[in-house]
Amino acid sequence: MTKPQTPLLDKVNVPGDLRALPEVELPELADELRAEMIDAVSQTGGHLGAGLGVVELTVALHYVFNTPDDRLIWDVSHQSYPHKILTGRRDRIRTLRQKGGLSGFTRRAESEYDPFGAAHSSTSVSAGLGMAVARDLKGEKRNVIAVIGDGAMSAGMAFEAMNNAGARGERLIVILNDNDMSIAPPTGAMSAYLARLASGRTYLGMRDIGKRLTAYLGKRLDRAITRAVEHARGYVTGGTLFEELGFFHIGPIDGHNLEHLIPVLKNVRDNATGPVLIHVVTQKGKGYAPAEEAADKYHGVSKFDVITGAQAKPPANAPSYTRVFAESLIQEARQDERIVAITAAMPSGTGLDLFSEAFPKRTFDVGIAEQHAVTFAGGLATEGLKPFCAIYSTFLQRAYDQVVHDISLQKLPVRFPIDRAGFVGADGPTHCGAFDVAYLATLPGFVVMAAADEAELKHMVRTAADYDEGPISFRYPRGEGVGVDMPERGQFLDIGKGRVVKEGSSVAILSLGTRLKDAVLAAEELDAHGLSTTVADARFAKPLDTDLIARLAREHAVLVTVEEGAVGGFGSQVAQFLATNGLLDNGLKFRSLFLPDAYVEQASPAAMYADAGLDATGVVTAVFHALGQDERALRKGAS
Repeated sequence: MTKPQTPLLDKVNVPGDLRALPEVELPELADELRAEMIDAVSQTGGHLGAGLGVVELTVALHYVFNTPDDRLIWDVSHQSYPHKILTGRRDRIRTLRQKGGLSGFTRRAESEYDPFGAAHSSTSVSAGLGMAVARDLKGEKRNVIAVIGDGAMSAGMAFEAMNNAGARGERLIVILNDNDMSIAPPTGAMSAYLARLASGRTYLGMRDIGKRLTAYLGKRLDRAITRAVEHARGYVTGGTLFEELGFFHIGPIDGHNLEHLIPVLKNVRDNATGPVLIHVVTQKGKGYAPAEEAADKYHGVSKFDVITGAQAKPPANAPSYTRVFAESLIQEARQDERIVAITAAMPSGTGLDLFSEAFPKRTFDVGIAEQHAVTFAGGLATEGLKPFCAIYSTFLQRAYDQVVHDISLQKLPVRFPIDRAGFVGADGPTHCGAFDVAYLATLPGFVVMAAADEAELKHMVRTAADYDEGPISFRYPRGEGVGVDMPERGQFLDIGKGRVVKEGSSVAILSLGTRLKDAVLAAEELDAHGLSTTVADARFAKPLDTDLIARLAREHAVLVTVEEGAVGGFGSQVAQFLATNGLLDNGLKFRSLFLPDAYVEQASPAAMYADAGLDATGVVTAVFHALGQDERALRKGAS
């Protein structure tokens, strides 16, 4: 009886094991790696399509380069699951995005094979150039490789880095992973042959000789030689923008063909002396039919059945906040033809895919370019349109200067729907919407709102649509609403005015955002302990409802603010008002509850809020502590 053959993947724990394999076995290893990734993500959920598209590229890079001494940077890094499996983390790959498990992105603290953490796009070339310069300053010898997608390459930061790298001339390898639209489609064997030829010692040697002659014969002759060499190459392969930026451009080549990939990577490893860009064409979802057929739907997935591809999603009890926003905006846009919508490469994530179906000419996807998106919206606003610039909280950080200089300073009425406010669960700290209230509420004249539920969100869309006096934002979380009755159409809210949802006399809880539901539950428990509790929904972090806050401070012994944002946000604004107006002088016990002053690792949102003390139990505990009472003893007595 023939002994079953050990799978190749079982022999590979780290890339050193991979490099010990015969090259002819690498396609089989890639097949096993792809199957392992599909099985793992089917159990955990996560990013699927992008990782499947780089399986062969991942194998080739770790085979050719001496990682981790050679630095390999993934951009955005949601495609790094195959990389994690090959770099000593296969035994934990089914903990992806779980509490205490592997991050869904590269993370320096997780592995020496992750030299740079990333979950926002377009950072790899800048980081790689920094590593290359540091290498040369220290007199070390290593390769630095940045893998960046064609979508990420659309961001201005990537071109800023490419321009700097090309001008400096340090040895840096950039892999352009073209998995969406091919800039120049590969043409099979001839394309692979030309890539090998252009990356080989002879051609690169000619190019290098031309540069070295500069020192002896002057820049004029060097430019002539360089032009002659590049003209000859351009005649055969075509010139590119990357050449103009100072990069030696190779490709395009088939990113799923290891026989094409490996010789080119070896040639570049052994012969390149300056910045090189290798254009690799791949397919999202490669090797898994459901992902190949619907790459957009398999970018990020919940748990799914490997055989059918059907994703397991729990039945919704209420519409998602994202959908409520989109449908409300569509409703307002039908009433006002000046309303337009902008997204920075996140149409489905922001709900603007629905808006685009209704108003294709009034929807603008500017690519991964948040800075441009904000200033573009400002330009639209100057001409009397009503732009809604929909960007996640964590991504709006990338455009803060534009928000300040181009929008706020000029008092332009740009509307900012801010999705993914607060904890986001499995996406972890890189996508947590912690800071937007703090960084927007500091800006003069900026209106900052937060929806307590899906009905409030509908009101805020209407309010933003009708508000023309300056910039206005409204934030809401990922996930489902709380199941409240929905109005037929949103109402315009009085700017800077909150609402009282429950009256009491002893304790006041002032909530901003969707912690309101827990505030009400906390009030019910406090009432049961004889602490009559008022609950108010602030609605606005700026301008504050100072009349409401003053009344709560004067009529209650304890005032607690609750928010899904970082320190420096809503609670800090309230504290400043109380202190400035002497409302803390008469013995008011004030407490502010906010997100921890730390980057919180992934878990379920409910667990994250409980750990942060921002659920009903946490609010009750804060009140008891303010009163100097032991909540555990009180709860025990009540039971």
